[in-house]
Amino acid sequence: MENRISRTFDRKQDRLLNIYFTAGYPKLHDTVPLLQALTEAGADLIEIGMPFSDPLADGPVIQQSSSVALANGMNLYVLFEQLKEIRATVPDTPVLLMGYLNPIMQFGMENFCREAAAAGVDGVILPDLPLLEYEDEYQVIFEKYGLQPVFLITPQTAPERIRHMDTLTNAFLYLVSGPGTTGSANTQAAGTQEAYFERIAGMNLRNPRLIGFGIGDKASFDHASHYANGAIIGSAFIRALEDAPDAPAAAKQFVSSILH
Repeated sequence: MENRISRTFDRKQDRLLNIYFTAGYPKLHDTVPLLQALTEAGADLIEIGMPFSDPLADGPVIQQSSSVALANGMNLYVLFEQLKEIRATVPDTPVLLMGYLNPIMQFGMENFCREAAAAGVDGVILPDLPLLEYEDEYQVIFEKYGLQPVFLITPQTAPERIRHMDTLTNAFLYLVSGPGTTGSANTQAAGTQEAYFERIAGMNLRNPRLIGFGIGDKASFDHASHYANGAIIGSAFIRALEDAPDAPAAAKQFVSSILH
């Protein structure tokens, strides 16, 4: 099924830059200006984090941005209200929501998918959603609203599970670069990491692959892009926003530092 995500990968096969930021950070109403600035600067996909008080996979930088966003008053109701006009100014760039199951279950999965689709969201990344639960309970809802799930692969993920994930989406597969949380320095030996990337590349999966966790500058982006279709940057981007007097300007400068 064609969607904005697959169209983006059809148009460009390598060095795709996916930028993650937390909705409502640094200020409550920065979400849409940041989305527009990142698109204008050349980011290929945008991942918006839905702040949550207990984010299991997130390192300290993203946890802190979540705390600030929640204190600013960000929640799913506010986020969907902010996003409802985005397709007027950002018509083609894929937008994904990343977060955790708990706030979505409180909101209601069908309500969440309906609101996300109405706002022009293309995909959803929920690291704590079990694959079996997705298939048994939520796949039919995702498909009803045209939302693509994105699944995380780690060095420990079994090949048959990876192949199964590959059948369940028309987006991309998220390769976690190694153990740890987002933004942590990679502790894996380079050779081990590269062997893992090459092993996944050699599986000839039907979906493209983006590498995330520990990607933070041009060098690590270029390195990751050698083994996959591109990479995901989150913590380093959020650090760049931390004390920026003008968040959209900082966003443009950051993307430029990665791509040029």
